[in-house]
Amino acid sequence: MARRVHPLTLDLLERLEEQGCPARQCLTWALDPVHRARAGKEPDERAAAKDAWVSELLREWGSCGRVLVVDQVPLAVVVYAPPALAPGAGAVPTAPASPDAVLVTDIWVHPRHRGRGLGRVLVQATARDLVTRGGLRAVEAFAAGGPGAPGCTAPLDFWLRTGFRTQRAHPVVPRVRMDLRSTVSWVDEVEAALERLVGVVRPPPVPDAAVPAVHRDDGDR
Repeated sequence: MARRVHPLTLDLLERLEEQGCPARQCLTWALDPVHRARAGKEPDERAAAKDAWVSELLREWGSCGRVLVVDQVPLAVVVYAPPALAPGAGAVPTAPASPDAVLVTDIWVHPRHRGRGLGRVLVQATARDLVTRGGLRAVEAFAAGGPGAPGCTAPLDFWLRTGFRTQRAHPVVPRVRMDLRSTVSWVDEVEAALERLVGVVRPPPVPDAAVPAVHRDDGDR
């Protein structure tokens, strides 16, 4: 199977919705409560509002997400933005997000493909993008800590497993943070993780002929 991580586009966002992804309907972080109410309740209206927000992000800030595509079918997505461009986040009990961080606004993996590390690949791809840009110190997210949390985020235990720590505790929407400095040592694992997903196995390096092989006895384990 061919699996690749692509930058987020409006076309991919629409195709993700066809796979059951709720990101195009989630306006929790994209709009403040007043504008969210004005956006309407119909799916087409909400999708149009989300598309407009993503378009503004792409225009004003640049790349704002990653999509994992398997055999030309998008199956996982992460969307992120500077807190200043995610006004809805200000209404969350654990707000505000730190000004030195980028905020994850949506993350989703197709239910049939969960438990395979795809979410971690997306987080690592996000970190790689942000580290490459420079000038950013951290990634933050509002996690789902209990009933009533927005559906466009992920459970708290997912974030903690992927390198985040709790920045501000809350029973419903705790805020978590991952310092980009701590990702520098492992961000190159993105390629290795993708290769494992694709099933690519590189041949082992050929040992130097000048170095004799080391034979291990039963004590070397």
